Amino acid sequence: MRRAVLLVVLAGLLYAGWVVAGLPSRAEVRALARTNPSVTSLMRQREEEARRAHRPYRRVQAWVPIWSVSRHLIHAVIAAEDQKFFGHEGVDWEAIKKSVETDRARGGFVRGGSTITQQLAKNLFFTTEKSITRKLRELVVARWLEGDLTKKRILELYLNVIEWGDGIYGAQAAARRYYAKPVSDLEAAEAAGLAAMIPNPRRINPLVDPRRHARAERRVLWLMASAGYIERDAAGLGTEPPPPEPVDTEEDEAPPALPATAPPSATVPSAETPVPMPEPAATPTPEPEATPGVR
Repeated sequence: MRRAVLLVVLAGLLYAGWVVAGLPSRAEVRALARTNPSVTSLMRQREEEARRAHRPYRRVQAWVPIWSVSRHLIHAVIAAEDQKFFGHEGVDWEAIKKSVETDRARGGFVRGGSTITQQLAKNLFFTTEKSITRKLRELVVARWLEGDLTKKRILELYLNVIEWGDGIYGAQAAARRYYAKPVSDLEAAEAAGLAAMIPNPRRINPLVDPRRHARAERRVLWLMASAGYIERDAAGLGTEPPPPEPVDTEEDEAPPALPATAPPSATVPSAETPVPMPEPAATPTPEPEATPGVR
């Protein structure tokens, strides 16, 4: 029995060492307070996937400061992805618990439990591989990010590096791609359309599957209304939240081909009007189906 216990302890120590060995340095995390990352781990992953599939790889990205992002997009992202963003320290344990329960009940990946900070950690330093090891590393880096950066800076990094379609990174590139306007000029429905893509931007995409994207957009609008960011009556929303779109698991599958240009849904303004950082909603009223998790 003692030998078995020792073996278990040794295996645990070896695994802990393996988890720690895969972490970025704390200095790399601290540097993000003043330096924008040029290439993220997810970008490198997508480039490698394209190389293996013998597909051309492109990366479209344009950095913008947080004050030039539409307040509607900030509201939409917080409502859809992390309603407790301004209150937690990187991890929402209640959301993780609900995520596990929901996935187990429905027999698949229906919702996730990651906060915006965890998603940022994954995008910057890790890959989309689903594993306990990656999740543990992600949790550690999320706590580091919360300790070394302000909430404002975390949100600014997040909005500039996350994926918004094949080769599209950051809110500015996404706004121009899908709505032909700068991110500062997005209206509430357009912001909801971008936030709706975040769980699976290469599949929940208006150019790939308009019907699926429209359903996801409506859910984000409902969540924005529930959080008090928009009027429920004005949005024409009901009392029950639309169901979340299932999260696809084929991460390495080649993305669907997109049209060469996005539909001209709006004209491009001549200037980008700065938008101040909004305050979080006073008291969002989460409901079992209305508090979404993320991957």
